[in-house]
Amino acid sequence: MPLLEVQDLRTSFLTRGAVFRAVDGVSFSLERGETLGLVGESGSGKSVTCTSLLRLLPSPPARIEGTHAKFDGTDLLRATDAEMRAIRGKRISMIFQDPMTSLNPYMRISEQLIEPLLIHEKISRKAALDRALAMMEAVGINDAANRLHAHPHQFSGGMRQRVMIAMALITKPEILIADEPTTALDVTVQAQILELIKKLQRALGMAVVFISHDLGVVAGLCDRVMVMYAGRIVETASVTDLFREPRHPYTRALQRSIPALQPKGGELYTLPGLPPDLSKPLPGCAFAERCEFAAPACRTGSAPALASCAPSHAHACLRAHNGEI
Repeated sequence: MPLLEVQDLRTSFLTRGAVFRAVDGVSFSLERGETLGLVGESGSGKSVTCTSLLRLLPSPPARIEGTHAKFDGTDLLRATDAEMRAIRGKRISMIFQDPMTSLNPYMRISEQLIEPLLIHEKISRKAALDRALAMMEAVGINDAANRLHAHPHQFSGGMRQRVMIAMALITKPEILIADEPTTALDVTVQAQILELIKKLQRALGMAVVFISHDLGVVAGLCDRVMVMYAGRIVETASVTDLFREPRHPYTRALQRSIPALQPKGGELYTLPGLPPDLSKPLPGCAFAERCEFAAPACRTGSAPALASCAPSHAHACLRAHNGEI
């Protein structure tokens, strides 16, 4: 039985002038110990999918609907506020994109690290500080004993990200959601952070949802990948199958955008056009206006549904389903 099973998740933002369908019918499952990659351009719905599951979006303007999102028997979409508070930060933790805006600049690191322990485990302050120090050492922060009581501005970007990882893992969660945790870091620090996440995942046996727009990072970290576009999943497969034989034109375009795969000295590939306006009706395939393979049938009717093309591999492209591309 999957640790997390999401069926038909839909999230909209209601404004005075329009309704933005940020997540439109997303379904997936997550096994214990698995690393699931969630990739796509900015605005494709990756972060909103995960923050919807944790009910972190203010309502209004957000409206979260769906058949269910079952986590170990609890439906996250219909759980009470008390049930969600017992899950968030304890059994499901999240690393946010920018540590400088996620950490409180007025509070010492020690106070922010021990807060989840004091809330969820009801332990003494001294015991919480001891665990905070041990976790800072585990994530590779040098001289942790002297830096435990520092403020966020006294840390570098890479060290602040390590603090965020320590804060997310200090309660030993069953699921870790990592929302582009290495986007603002240089390549060397990025590699260190990714290796740290893998090491701690093995030690704690937790499942990881890794959100990124970088397919190169996903290739080295994830077991399975979901590609999102315009709030929908357009392809899902094991990481090996996705890179060996991508089926959806959007996935192919993302792969062609990886600089390391470009011929040396050649012009870098750029995906033409812009993502669609999610406040307007999107007949047919949402990617059709940017797709080099689009046919008239791609621009009419309802959005193509995910269909299997191989074991554990599905995509939502009409022409690929028909064997035309």
